[in-house]
Amino acid sequence: MTGHPPAPVSAAVDLGDPATFADPDLDLDGFWRTLRDTAPLHWNPPVDGRRGFWVLSRHEDIMAVYRDDQHFTSERGNVLVTLLEGGDAGAGRMLAVTDGHRHHELRKILQRVLSPRVLDRVARTVRVNTRQWIREAVESGGCDFAERIAARIPMTTVANLLGVPGEDQDYLLSLTKAALSADGEDVDEVDSEMARNEILMYFADLVDERREAPGEDVISMLIASSIDGVPLTDEDVVLNCYSLIIGGDETSRLTMIDCVRTLAARPEQWQRLRRGEVAVGTAVDEVLRWASPTMHFGRSVVRETELHGVRLRPGEIVTLWHASGNRDERVFERPGEFDLGRTPNKHLAFGYGPHFCVGSYLAKVEIAELLEALRDFTTGFALTEEPLPIRSNFLTGFSTLPARFEPDAAGLAREAAGPAPEGVE
Repeated sequence: MTGHPPAPVSAAVDLGDPATFADPDLDLDGFWRTLRDTAPLHWNPPVDGRRGFWVLSRHEDIMAVYRDDQHFTSERGNVLVTLLEGGDAGAGRMLAVTDGHRHHELRKILQRVLSPRVLDRVARTVRVNTRQWIREAVESGGCDFAERIAARIPMTTVANLLGVPGEDQDYLLSLTKAALSADGEDVDEVDSEMARNEILMYFADLVDERREAPGEDVISMLIASSIDGVPLTDEDVVLNCYSLIIGGDETSRLTMIDCVRTLAARPEQWQRLRRGEVAVGTAVDEVLRWASPTMHFGRSVVRETELHGVRLRPGEIVTLWHASGNRDERVFERPGEFDLGRTPNKHLAFGYGPHFCVGSYLAKVEIAELLEALRDFTTGFALTEEPLPIRSNFLTGFSTLPARFEPDAAGLAREAAGPAPEGVE
């Protein structure tokens, strides 16, 4: 088959429009199930001058495209906002939108600067901060979890890695929120583009400072790195800082918010964790699968190929929907059920293949420390107001989460007493 097949009934759903995902009356789970069963390669037609694009909804197909860098490329953009605009300015320089040899070498650099020695030190700081902030929230009775805790943990972590001064972190947080998602309709694509540019300009200034006075941070290490004997340019460093701050903040923050919201609504799962019936690491993977904060990534066809009997031609856009793949009945038993003990759990929250997220370790550490702190300091929690959803066709989640926490007096007392003396248990 060639060309674009007749659209199914569900074609009325426009995946390119952020308003689609803010519609409380739309049954997106049903939509994805229909696509997986009847149109695993679906054509989202052009709308109001915006290009059409292909949609993959099955877990197996998404993994196959992630593995295939012969027929598909990320160098023309990897999310709808850039793919539909015709490309990404960071292509060939920013890890997420670079392929081939340069991607391999750039990934090695980032894995080196994010070495176990560096990450273990950061993980210890994550633990201290998370336990302090959760303890304060529990002792005060409650807070807006999204603002007071979920916004602070990942931003503090990645900002410390990059050497961002503490006084600048709230400013960067406001920019990352505006860059890819928003709380309401008053933030448009012009605002988002301005926010992305401001992030780039901020890091350009920081790179200038580090060239004058290098430190122990990731920016200084990137400045000292090279590929094939050629040092990374200022633009290379800036673009990869942008990628780290966006990736390191948005997805972890939204996952944490969804974690508390979901557990508040499922006290039986929360009690399983409290009683030690499920391992924290296993629970982290289910939290990630369930939240699926990054709804999609995308690729452009570079060499003619075929999927589900449809010929894909060079230049066409193919989008890979984690939001659907992580609910695929072909891979997950009872995919619509939140099960902290789920194993195996081959979720796609971090992507797959050559572009598997370099920050996955830290993201898991952050979520694990959150779960452990909640388990140690509170007997339960509940939402006090309805959360406010973000507006995006890339990310999903909530920007507010007012919650009340019930204190665990024994756990709080143990933490206040500090570690037992050596030899005493």
